[in-house]
Amino acid sequence: MAGHAEVLSAVLSADVVQKISDAKILVVGAGGIGCELLKNLAMCGFGNVELIDLDTIDVTNLNRQFLFQREHVGKSKAIVAGAAIRKMNPSMKINAVHGNIMEDERSTKYFEQFTMVLNALDNIAARNHVNRMCLAAKVPLVESGTAGYVGQVNPIVKGTECYECTKRSPPKRYPVCTIRNTPSLPIHCIVWAKFLFSQLFGVPDDENDVTPDSADPELATEKTDPHSAEPAAARAGGRVTVRHFAEEHEYNAHALFKKLFSTDVDALRSMEKLWVKRTAPVVVEYASLTDEDPSPQSSNAQLLPDQQLWSLKKCADVFMASVDALALRLRQDDTTDLEWDKDDEDAMNFVTATSNLRAHVFGIPRKSHFETKSMAGKIIPAIATTNAIVAGLIVIEALKILQSNESQCRNVYLSRIPGGRGRILSATKLNPPNPDCFVCREQLEVYLRVDTSSFTVEELWSKVLMKHLGMKEPEVSVEGSASEIISSDPEDLEMQKKLIFPNTLSQQGIKDGARLMCGDDFQKLEFRLVVAHATAHDLNAAASSRDTSAEEVEFEVVGTLPPQADQAAAASAEASDEPPSQAEEAATAENDDDDIVMVTSGAVALNQSTAAETARQRDASDHVQRSKRERPTEMPTAKRPPMLVSRTASSEGYSDATTRSKRRRTDAAP
Repeated sequence: MAGHAEVLSAVLSADVVQKISDAKILVVGAGGIGCELLKNLAMCGFGNVELIDLDTIDVTNLNRQFLFQREHVGKSKAIVAGAAIRKMNPSMKINAVHGNIMEDERSTKYFEQFTMVLNALDNIAARNHVNRMCLAAKVPLVESGTAGYVGQVNPIVKGTECYECTKRSPPKRYPVCTIRNTPSLPIHCIVWAKFLFSQLFGVPDDENDVTPDSADPELATEKTDPHSAEPAAARAGGRVTVRHFAEEHEYNAHALFKKLFSTDVDALRSMEKLWVKRTAPVVVEYASLTDEDPSPQSSNAQLLPDQQLWSLKKCADVFMASVDALALRLRQDDTTDLEWDKDDEDAMNFVTATSNLRAHVFGIPRKSHFETKSMAGKIIPAIATTNAIVAGLIVIEALKILQSNESQCRNVYLSRIPGGRGRILSATKLNPPNPDCFVCREQLEVYLRVDTSSFTVEELWSKVLMKHLGMKEPEVSVEGSASEIISSDPEDLEMQKKLIFPNTLSQQGIKDGARLMCGDDFQKLEFRLVVAHATAHDLNAAASSRDTSAEEVEFEVVGTLPPQADQAAAASAEASDEPPSQAEEAATAENDDDDIVMVTSGAVALNQSTAAETARQRDASDHVQRSKRERPTEMPTAKRPPMLVSRTASSEGYSDATTRSKRRRTDAAP
């Protein structure tokens, strides 16, 4: 790579070129951003890179993750990407690891060996974990993210806000294997229906294939060799695309109906391992459908036509009619494929009918034409050029850190709509740590609002500490007591699960005002969790006042309590060090995947008075503010709101949250 070294020497000092060569970089993620980032690091002459990714290559990755080819499908992303990069830069030392960054073996000591960490992740839980480990190890981190045509890069260095300092509401992403084989939400069925539309009437490609996938990772054995080519062969063989089937049957609607909702469903049912912990799908026979709909959803009294739920018979009839209409349009102009448009009546009817039939197969609530149109219109794909731009910005910020020019680092935002001066890129100075962030703040006390009479110790461990706060090895004791109610020791934990976990909090003596000392040696976390009793009615009323679409809430973790709850807690507990500031709701996220993105409206809305005050303090320019409104919602915003309320619901989709806790530090976090 002597040529690249010469180019670098022309623009950078010899000292900086040497630092690039000597730096040991950890790249987390080899997906859309990761592939572009690895290429940039290789071309810039970085000499020592460790790459880690747990994922394997899917055919849907090939349109943007250019380090992978069709023959790599089913193999480890990290292993294949590492081999490709070695060909680009043989002098680069790259250690490619097929593994999970959150595994126990990757402790603080593991992170301390690196000069810098560059994140190219696709889920909140892993981002939060890496953020904490970098803080504990005092290693600079460059965070990044994309959503469609927007993206951003956020350096996290000593004295600046961490990833968890700021409110974010991520776009929702869904693995393709979930869409094809094991949907559990209405949006999964809507995405499947849109895929089916593209496969039947649009540009046919493997990414839109909806055929049951026998290469689902859940069907693989636990000890699958990531280097093995067997998954690729399994995935490539034995599947007939829906487009091919439709053309063979001349787009016969009844034949398509039988394939999609009977034959393919039988194929899924035969994959018995998928249904060990799930309800198996049911076959739909057209002949057995009637206009009578026994579903409890079928009440349409006083609803507008678009808001009424269709019976299964009507869904089937609309499916048949829309297939006939769309096939006719396709035949009339066989040189032009159809494009899905939510304002196209035939296309929208097709997606509504198909998604509802799919929902019935899997026992998922159906949606009206109006609801389906609203949800389907917000689904966007990942964009390769966005990943490329963001990967370039990551390296620019990394070079500043290597040169010890942290003061010149910037949060950089890529917008779809040009802002001031016609620019799609804007930058802001790094913000100081949020004093209300309970990951890196000094005052490590947070509140748990919960019904202590019904919430169990097991739920405290599994739902609050493990899932919501993302702890790995939590330990909990009541303040002032020497005995633990939750231990990180496996043997003690098993005993506690039998004797203590079934008890409600109040039965265990954890009532309103109780203070729990929580810690996690693995993540170097210590904080006080103050319990504030709240009935289920109060929790849901508060959630509904902030979000009318809020689902049932079991508990809240907040940085401060509402006035009434605060007074009640103060009356039954000793005074705390310093009251946290007013809290604002934090959105939650489902598990993310680098395949399908659903953008939710109003995802980064801020409290107006808070936003105005923050804007005055930051003296942000108009064009920067416009660009912020375009930034991807899974990433931190430059306008930092006060600390966040984090809501967890009992239904799927609220398992991961953005609020976290971390041990008190006497020195500034990196």
